[in-house]
Amino acid sequence: MKNSATHNANSNDHLNNNLIVDGKLAIADFVASPNFGERPNPQDISLIVIHNISLPPSEFGKKDKNGQHFVKAFFQNNLNPSNHPYFATIYQQQVSAHLFIERDGTITQFVNFADRAWHAGKSSYLGRENCNDFSIGIELEGDDYSEFDARQYQALAQTILAINKAYPKTKCHLAGHSDVARGRKSDPGAYFDWQKLRKLINDC
Repeated sequence: MKNSATHNANSNDHLNNNLIVDGKLAIADFVASPNFGERPNPQDISLIVIHNISLPPSEFGKKDKNGQHFVKAFFQNNLNPSNHPYFATIYQQQVSAHLFIERDGTITQFVNFADRAWHAGKSSYLGRENCNDFSIGIELEGDDYSEFDARQYQALAQTILAINKAYPKTKCHLAGHSDVARGRKSDPGAYFDWQKLRKLINDC
């Protein structure tokens, strides 16, 4: 397992290295999800969308009896509906994000960046519909009612800087799920500290 991000997001050790090779993030474990498709234009990766997720809702780090994190099971279509009443309402959904960042900063990648993950749903950004076509989706383990862990911000910042380097069109194009699906989604929520993140990445 890759170590969680521990370096300051502005340190030169990662800025001078290519952390993304062939569409995979070097500091993440890769666990393939079947929930993806081809991008209409793989050269037009130009947006990063931030989400939050927790399974069961507002419970963090929960795993099944085999030790698999419930969120990871969900993104692989392996969520057992008998493990929690809420799971029975969602287990048949086929969704994925490119990345999932746990509370301790551990990063898992489910979909190659070159591919279209199913994370944003019906969405629009700067007049463009279907954000999945041109975006990278990052899920943070959390909810709309809790502060996020400092280790998540460090891991997220390091990841965004790597994405900006590998896919320059994403620079200055960072949004929450609530921004691209207004009135339908609320994540990453009011407790997500955008100012803190933007300081870490020196965003536009």
